[in-house]
Order: sequence, then structure tokens, then C-alpha cells
Amino acid sequence: MVTLEDVRRAADAIRGQVLETPCDLSRTLSEICGARVFLKFENLQFTASFKERGALAKLLSLDADSRARGVIAVSAGNHAQGVAYHAKRLDIPAVIVMPRFTPAVKVERTAFHGPQVVLHGEDFDAAREHGLALAAERGLTLVHPYDDPLVIAGQGTVALEMLARVPDLEVLVVPVGGGGLISGVAVAAHGVRPSIEVVGAQAQRYPTMYNALKGTGLPCGPSTIADGIAVKAPGALTTAIVREHAADVLLADEADLEQALLLLLEVEKTVVEGAGAAALAALLRNRERFAGRAVGLVLSGGNIDPLVLTEIIERGLVRTHRLARIRVGVRDVPGSLAAVASIIADANANIIEVHHQRAFTRLPAQNADIELVLQTRGLAHLREVLDALVARGYPAHAIEP
Repeated sequence: MVTLEDVRRAADAIRGQVLETPCDLSRTLSEICGARVFLKFENLQFTASFKERGALAKLLSLDADSRARGVIAVSAGNHAQGVAYHAKRLDIPAVIVMPRFTPAVKVERTAFHGPQVVLHGEDFDAAREHGLALAAERGLTLVHPYDDPLVIAGQGTVALEMLARVPDLEVLVVPVGGGGLISGVAVAAHGVRPSIEVVGAQAQRYPTMYNALKGTGLPCGPSTIADGIAVKAPGALTTAIVREHAADVLLADEADLEQALLLLLEVEKTVVEGAGAAALAALLRNRERFAGRAVGLVLSGGNIDPLVLTEIIERGLVRTHRLARIRVGVRDVPGSLAAVASIIADANANIIEVHHQRAFTRLPAQNADIELVLQTRGLAHLREVLDALVARGYPAHAIEP
């Protein structure tokens, strides 16, 4: 098992080679959540993820012969980049095995650091089997993403930094996939402060550690925006540590994750990936559980596809009615659209899209529906726009998504 001394040795080994990221109070999120909320910004690491810590701790432990032969990792995300980056720094040959359908941006970010990137298999399991075969064939050292004592100890350095910065933290909420981060954090936190509570945050569509801890059999879903913690089976070592040290594992659904991601973007001006938002998502969903307490949240990573981020932002604007779709009934005569647009402008809303519908409507002949997408300040402002239209004789209502 991993001990506090293991984590402290890892901290000494990696000091100065990874960023000691901030752990700061968020006043706005504290007001929203009803707790004192402190954020640990691991998305600010060079490869934008805490994974660097465990990868580096493992690499630094290798003897000269192992370094000369090289290392191998199987990953489609942050672990791949962490291993590749620090292996290059330490002049250790590295092979990274990724599934064939890994998004091109992740392959490119990993290849940028100079490893041999091998694309193999239709999914992660096939890639892992190929990676193990290559490791045996070439005599490479496997750098496991989570189920390795040295990797776990490296991840635990996050907790040492948090408690050094904020000694009175009462709860730590940590994203959970394979369990490497929460295992290291829990061991270190309980070693420094035995009374502290460590809680995992897992995507509801991949509740594998939740199932292991609670003995349930909730199924895994097809996909989640928290792909960094979408693990089909947690580690054997990490599961044992979580059972001993974690107080609970909480689930967050996709809407929770999207809301948390957008709050961090708008309130803290920081970009996180879906997995990086999991701790805040779990807190938002379970506010009463943490009310009035000093809570530390680990923002575990910031590697998100820009297209996914754009979609999440737009969906968030729709949910808060800052982007709204309305339908307005008009006489189908010249000037009707201009009149409607003038009313909307006077109400200080902005028109983004217009669709004039004559055929697919239940209105009488010589009438038409106009569907508009508007930018507003929120629900109250949207209602003002609709009231202004109705007051001028134009039937109008919002079209719910």
C-alpha cells in the first residue's frame, strides 16, 4: 500500500519539475454553493493535467538500464501527454499506444513531445493488450495511468500542496476514474490531517468506482463529456485504498458537468475539461452535504476539444435563456418582419437567426410564423421581449428546447 512517506518522497523528487499550482478561495462559488470553496488549479500544469505528477514520479524511479530501454504507456488522453513530456525531458525513449479512433488533436498533442505513437485497436482494451505485448517484446517499463504505487504517490502530492496552502480544509472532493488521484490524495490528506473527509466525484455514466465502493451494479453509458474519468474498471490497488480512505463517491450527471464547466469558465475565467469539472459538479448536486464547510475541489485537467467546449457553451446559454428561440405570428405582408425586428430591438434583445415559415404553420392563409433566435440577458429579459410583442398585437411564445 501507499503511505504518507511515499507521497512525501514523491514530492521531493518532482519538486521544481511540475508546477505547484494555486489553491485559492472562490468567493462567488462559495456564495453559490453555501460552503467555503477552494479550487486547486491542476489544469494549469504544462500538459494541463495532474497526470504529470504520477508519470514523473514513476519515471524518476527507474534505474539507468530501464531508462535506456525506455517506457511505454497506454492512454488516449492526459496520461499520454504527461508521460511523453517528461520522458522527453529526461531523455527516456517512450512509446505511447492509443486506440485507432483517438481524436486527432489528442494524438497531435502527444506526438508533439516526441514519443513513438502507435495507433492500434478499436478501443482502449485492444490498445492496452497491444501495449502489454510491446512492453514484453521490447523490455519496456509500463507506466500505468493509475494502478501503480509510485504513480499514486505522485498524484498524492496534490493534497500536500492543498493542505500546506489551506490547513483548515475539512473536505476534499476529487474526480475519480481509475482511482489514482483520489487514492494518492486520500493517503496524503489522512496522513497530514486524519479528520479530513475525502469524497470522490464520478460521472454518472461511468459509475465504476461507485459500484466497487457500494456494491451496486449501475451500468456504464455510451459516452460522457468527462471522458478523462470514463474508465470501465478501476484499479485493484486504487479500489483497496478508496475503500479504506474515501468517505463516499458521489455521481454527477451530464447536465451537472456542463453547468460546472460553464461556471468555472464564467466565474473563474478558467477552462477545464469534463473530468476537471466533476468535483464542482458533485458539490453543486449535493450542496446540503457540504454546507458551511471548507471544501477543496481538484480541477484535474483542462484538455477539452474546442468544438465540444463551443457546444457546451451554447447549450448553457440556452438553459439560462440567454440564447432563446421564439415564434411570432404575423400577417404575411411587406414590413411585418421589420416591425417585429423593431420591437425586439427596442427591448434591447439581439436577433441571431430568422426563419420565415409560411407552409408549416397552423395559422390562416396569408399569415406566417417567424421563428427567431435571440440573445437576451436571461429569462426575465426574454419575458419582457415576448410581452412587448404581444402588446403590439403579435402572438409570441418561447420555443422550449
